[in-house]
Amino acid sequence: MPPHKGKFVAYYRVSTQKQGNSGLGLEAQQKIVADHLDGGEWELIEEVTEVESGKRSDRHRPELARALKICNTEGATLVIAKLDRLTRNMPFLTRLLESKTDFIACDIPDMGNPTQNRFLLQLLGNVAEYEGALISERTRAGLAAAKQRGVKLGTPDPEAGAMLAGEFVAKRADDFAREVGPVIDELKLYGCSTLQKIALGLEARGVRTARGRTKWSASAVRNLIHRYTNLSP
Repeated sequence: MPPHKGKFVAYYRVSTQKQGNSGLGLEAQQKIVADHLDGGEWELIEEVTEVESGKRSDRHRPELARALKICNTEGATLVIAKLDRLTRNMPFLTRLLESKTDFIACDIPDMGNPTQNRFLLQLLGNVAEYEGALISERTRAGLAAAKQRGVKLGTPDPEAGAMLAGEFVAKRADDFAREVGPVIDELKLYGCSTLQKIALGLEARGVRTARGRTKWSASAVRNLIHRYTNLSP
């Protein structure tokens, strides 16, 4: 493999907060990236760590969005230790392959041809998605077996669990409003004076809704503007 050149942004993902705090799994990813880039004239300009499940879509991973934004701004390449550390979500991988962001996975050999590289990434992405589905099936089977043995599942305090879930959903909505709000402000400057015009402007820019849809409704725009306006500075 030829020596690497240029700027790189490393993206690491750990699946639990415990792993994120302890570094479990993180140090291994850092070593894989460092070993892969060893040699050549390269610069690792940023290292970004996400604590999130690989089954989440891209809109649920703010650190990944930040890493991609840095890559686009700096003309850098995203580097990950393993493809399944980036995603097991095949639609997201497809969108990433179709974007202008270059990225490499250290566990995938360079075929020396962009078309071949793309084909291999799509093939292995399908394998990663399949492996994720198998993990989910094993988890469900294990929970069902535990329930049959009389093990009580779920939170012992439903009220506290519901409160935490509500806080989690609210934080997701706030993060999304902070991300899209400035885009709406910019659209207003360009003459989008109604909710419908803003909706069309968001669609034209490829901004997806909080549910990942490509079409925006006037009510969705109104709700987002309301939340963005009332966010704490």
